[in-house]
Amino acid sequence: MPSNVLVVCTDDHAQWAAGCYGNSELRTPTLDHLAATGVRMDNAFTPSPVCSPARASLWTGRLPSQHGVHDYLAESDPEVMATPWLESEPTLARLFHDAGYATGLSGKWHLGRPDVRPAGFDYWYSHGAPVRAPQGYESPWPKSTPAPGRYNPHAITDHAVEFLRERPAEQPFFLFVGYLATHSPWSGHPERLVEPYRRGTFADIPRDATYPFGRLRSEAMYTSRNDPREALAQYYASVSEIDEQLGRLVDELDAQGLRESTLVIYTSDHGLNAGHHGIWGKGNGTIPYNVVEESIRVPLIINHPESVLSGQIRQEPVTHCDTFLSIVEHVGLTPPRERDYPGRSYRDLWLGKAAVDWPDAVFGEYGNLRMIRTSRHKLVRRYPDGPNELFDLQADPRETVNRISFPEHRNLVEELTNRIEEYFGGHERPERSGLRVRSLPRHNKDEAWRDPGEHELTADPTWLALLDS
Repeated sequence: MPSNVLVVCTDDHAQWAAGCYGNSELRTPTLDHLAATGVRMDNAFTPSPVCSPARASLWTGRLPSQHGVHDYLAESDPEVMATPWLESEPTLARLFHDAGYATGLSGKWHLGRPDVRPAGFDYWYSHGAPVRAPQGYESPWPKSTPAPGRYNPHAITDHAVEFLRERPAEQPFFLFVGYLATHSPWSGHPERLVEPYRRGTFADIPRDATYPFGRLRSEAMYTSRNDPREALAQYYASVSEIDEQLGRLVDELDAQGLRESTLVIYTSDHGLNAGHHGIWGKGNGTIPYNVVEESIRVPLIINHPESVLSGQIRQEPVTHCDTFLSIVEHVGLTPPRERDYPGRSYRDLWLGKAAVDWPDAVFGEYGNLRMIRTSRHKLVRRYPDGPNELFDLQADPRETVNRISFPEHRNLVEELTNRIEEYFGGHERPERSGLRVRSLPRHNKDEAWRDPGEHELTADPTWLALLDS
């Protein structure tokens, strides 16, 4: 029988924020267990450091300059929601549905109208930003769980469990669960989880100088930064909250006898700075946008008792595009041959095999920003006129010194620039390229590449109301 697949993708959960990734104060027993009995990928990255484009890459296996989503989608804007963002892309949901799987989503979608079930889904419970309330709920099976009228940290898990219990038992399943808790505002999490963290040292947060390559914006300007200890206690509590809910899912698989036959993948759309570099937020927490390590590193844990060689810690660099192909290969599906997929399946790695000719670099983009990151260097180019940056990640892991103009690095900059242009030139669809993002459909009214300098403090007004409440 084909493997079942459970993908859990959190919102703004940084790689540094988990016990199994070395955080000394965060309590994440479920993640730690899945990592210890599965595979932990230490060099997992997002193709884009903001929600919608990162999620689109996980769903489609393609870059923003291929699928066309370059920034977060404003769900409250009718014009933005009228754009058929992923309708022409064969998503994981479509591939699994066409292969006879029962398919479901519970939680965050953020890739189009949340109240309309996209093609490929049998079960649809959309519950996401900015209101943290249910936005769409469709099921071909009895609805055993009523939709709450306000944010409920258990609701996403409740509906995921509903899917697992109500789906046809004879069908394999694909279930995507998108948790929200780690997203701002960093407030309002269960007091039983927050209170112990208020006594923490937060020694794992570097005491960095403020980001010197631009100015702070968006979440980095929220008033929550004025009380960083409380914001950190709330963020840490949100991670523990998600860990508890993940435990419920694992327990449900066990109770149904599905644990052995279910591939479980845990990841996040992108990372998060919680005071790192003086930033609160991710890639859009600064202007120009950033791709500092905390913005682009994501947790990635693979667990499948039937196939995964447990206890592995892998160092090969991978992205969401690779995860897409790994999932597809694992269950024996074939992605459309007419599509160009820039990733590479890493399924052999979780089986314990050696990496043969594994790429030494990952690439990322955010609008007209493009990046290459090798084990030693990171080159960031903002087209057409910069500013550009080169970091030596070994000599300067906190990314404080821009070496782009150092004479001794001239050849290196040229080499890495050529690799960026060769990579994106070989994969992008010109009509969706990030280099022409100013002429593409708007994603929101907060795109810095259109109106640079106008958004010192930007956020959906609903989020600001939540912060002020």
